Amino acid sequence: MIRQSRTSPAGSERSLHQAYDTALLDLDGVVYAGGHAIAHAVESLAAARAGGMHLAYVTNNALRTPEAVAEHLGELGIPTEAGEVITSAQAVARLIAEQVEPGSKVLVIGGEGLRVALRERGLVPVDSADEEGLAAVVQGYGGPGLEWGRFAEAAYAINRGVPWYASNTDLTIPGARGIAPGNGAAVEVVRIATGADPQVAGKPLPPMHRETVLRTGAERPLVVGDRLDTDIEGAFNGDVDSLLVLTGVTDAEQLLRAEPRHRPTYVDRDLRGLLTGQPEVAERQGAWSCGRWSAAHAGTHLELTRAGEGEGDPVDGLRALCAAAWSAAGEGSYGHDVEKALAVLGW
Repeated sequence: MIRQSRTSPAGSERSLHQAYDTALLDLDGVVYAGGHAIAHAVESLAAARAGGMHLAYVTNNALRTPEAVAEHLGELGIPTEAGEVITSAQAVARLIAEQVEPGSKVLVIGGEGLRVALRERGLVPVDSADEEGLAAVVQGYGGPGLEWGRFAEAAYAINRGVPWYASNTDLTIPGARGIAPGNGAAVEVVRIATGADPQVAGKPLPPMHRETVLRTGAERPLVVGDRLDTDIEGAFNGDVDSLLVLTGVTDAEQLLRAEPRHRPTYVDRDLRGLLTGQPEVAERQGAWSCGRWSAAHAGTHLELTRAGEGEGDPVDGLRALCAAAWSAAGEGSYGHDVEKALAVLGW
């Protein structure tokens, strides 16, 4: 296995679906956006599975149950069993169950996914902060219809000293119409009202990685995601490799400016990257090349050039730019101007 690189995207002679036994796939922004499959996702996942790769769908979205997620994937043309879906609701339910008595009451601020996960761990979901013997408050994404009064209910209990848990703290969530506030934004509302901090289970934190490994039994996993601060950082924290796909919230400039824990092992346009090898990025005399592209530092900015005839793959150009940017940044923040170089690629 090629371990995660902090100075440039890695190469792989073998296709990724052959080099790794299990793909740990994020959903929103990777497999689908809103109710629709992302381009090339359905056929790429089918080919990866046919080639022997196990597929597991790992999501910080705690709203829906694994059964509902599997049904949705099936409707999109991706046959999926409920056991192949791992949610942050499951991870936070395990975390709570390890800290409270069996059969404890837990105030739920969120959707059905949280309630089902709590019952699976022998806990009792309730709706009121005034429940006698309340042991915990858990907050997860509840969708656009979650009433404002639910945040107040959480605040009442937390201000009385009831322990607070959150499935995840993603500030945004991608959808069919664009980027919307995520559970992290709702968590901030309760934090402002209480001054408290929740225990968080979801990506990029260890409880989610542990839940995923326990449920999948993956030995050579590859995390596949669209977010640097959850998917890629979660892979970094779990010491496993990662593939960033450019179909969700992360854009090219954010990738170039990524700090070490947010740098993926591989970068590709979409899930077709699972079915191919990954090109090497080579450094020679202060320039980094990938395919027909070469990136180098030129004063306060990056310079990108193309060699030979033909357009060249823009993703190769982005890989070369990543190597140049990350090498210059080291462990700190990258300060060079990247706009001109990205403009050459059309980004």
